[in-house]
Amino acid sequence: MQKLNRFKLPKKFRGRSNLVVQFWWFTDFFFFKLSPQVMYGWRRFLLRLFGAKIGKDVLIRPSVTITYPWKVSIGDYSWIGDNVELYSLGEIKIGSNVVISQKSYLCAASHDYNKEDFPIWSKKITIEDECWLATDVYVAPGITIGKGTIVGARSSVFKDLPPGKVCVGSPAKPIKDRVVEKK
Repeated sequence: MQKLNRFKLPKKFRGRSNLVVQFWWFTDFFFFKLSPQVMYGWRRFLLRLFGAKIGKDVLIRPSVTITYPWKVSIGDYSWIGDNVELYSLGEIKIGSNVVISQKSYLCAASHDYNKEDFPIWSKKITIEDECWLATDVYVAPGITIGKGTIVGARSSVFKDLPPGKVCVGSPAKPIKDRVVEKK
């Protein structure tokens, strides 16, 4: 079983100094979360100030939680909905024209429960262009969701998902092709 008194955070795991981390959490609480709903540009500015790579016209709600913005990139025209958690202990890369709907949780780290010291590790999450994660989707560390894929509400993603599919369940599995009508 784990002995948490033996746990050690790996050096440079957070990617910035403790001072920068604390300053981000202060900024997040007082300036990001308290900003009016329509101030998308302000929130993009704050995230970029802390090293996030944020594309053109990205919409991020003030209730979004981003642990370490310097480990996050979001492509052009993407939407990050209310109460989404980007638990960016590892890298999270979100493509362009992506929708991450309310209450979804992208978790880029975990612990090795087979070791007494319960070491923490991270693996990059990649959400490719034109995906839609519906409400309350969980994405595990190290996952890639292929271009254009939809993940249904309350699904849990523990394995990579192929492009151009509709996927549902826990664990999420493809159930059909995504067919998009062109105008």
